[in-house]
Amino acid sequence: MQFLTDDIDFAAYERETDARANVKPASVWMDELIFKLQNPDQTKKVRLPWEQARDAFAFRPGEVTLWAGQNGHGKTQIVSQVVLSLMGQEEKVVVGSFEMKPGTTLAMMCRMYAGTNPFSPEYQGEQGVQILTDLYKEFGEWTDNRLWVYDRQGTVSANQVLGMARYCAKELGVTHIVIDSLMKCVMGEDDYNGQKAFVDELTALARDNMVHVHLIHHLRKPSKETDIPDKHDTKGSGAITDLVDNLMLVWRNKGKEDDVKAKGRASTKKDEHDAAILCRKQRNGEDEPTIRLWFDRDSKQFKGDPNDPLMFFRNWPHRETGY
Repeated sequence: MQFLTDDIDFAAYERETDARANVKPASVWMDELIFKLQNPDQTKKVRLPWEQARDAFAFRPGEVTLWAGQNGHGKTQIVSQVVLSLMGQEEKVVVGSFEMKPGTTLAMMCRMYAGTNPFSPEYQGEQGVQILTDLYKEFGEWTDNRLWVYDRQGTVSANQVLGMARYCAKELGVTHIVIDSLMKCVMGEDDYNGQKAFVDELTALARDNMVHVHLIHHLRKPSKETDIPDKHDTKGSGAITDLVDNLMLVWRNKGKEDDVKAKGRASTKKDEHDAAILCRKQRNGEDEPTIRLWFDRDSKQFKGDPNDPLMFFRNWPHRETGY
């Protein structure tokens, strides 16, 4: 993997070049439309990693997906697993995480990739440490030319993020850009015009560079943490959900957690799913699936079924196990 620092001059990419270059006759797109019409199965589809949603949702070039959830509901963790899956589908990804240190982000991905808990007793001896070291080195080599991390924390200006994103699309050939989170790019939760302008710029950037942007965002605090969210619960401007192409709400089943803690094996909720992704918008797709997920504590992976094997991300569809 590679790190992007502010030593790179992103200023040249903060504003698009002459708009005249983007004005083209409609006939330019006819060959592409005819090819898709004649070859419907040859257009690559980039999927979610969970089997039950693979035919219901796709990440298309030129789109923006908003991932929204309450604090502590696992939206960054789920997006990290999606990033690993994207790399397994031969996509190139840059992650700009302004709420988390790069080392913390990568430690989470390494754990998912290794499929085990590095802090368990079996890995504390010399042999265990060597096994993990080899796995982490393997992960690092696999991510080369697949994963970049923007080495920047705290608040960053919208123009800096846009410049970084354009640089990655134009110079590195990145196909997916993860921004965590919207509130770190626009100062003030009540700056609705700033939020709208930034998301509008992201949609234009995605479209003009044919990349997919993943924007992580927060939901308003509900009256009860067990409440299932809807699209109107996103913080800030209502225009955000109007502008993006796809909306994914991440929900953690706190009701199950509380019941299991209180009742243990006697809990009537112990077989319920641990989390869910609620697709509440897919502009260019026919479905809006709900994806139920079960959490594996050792690997930190989310599974589509409690009996599913862990995902082996190097291969698609992540079924060929390497563990």
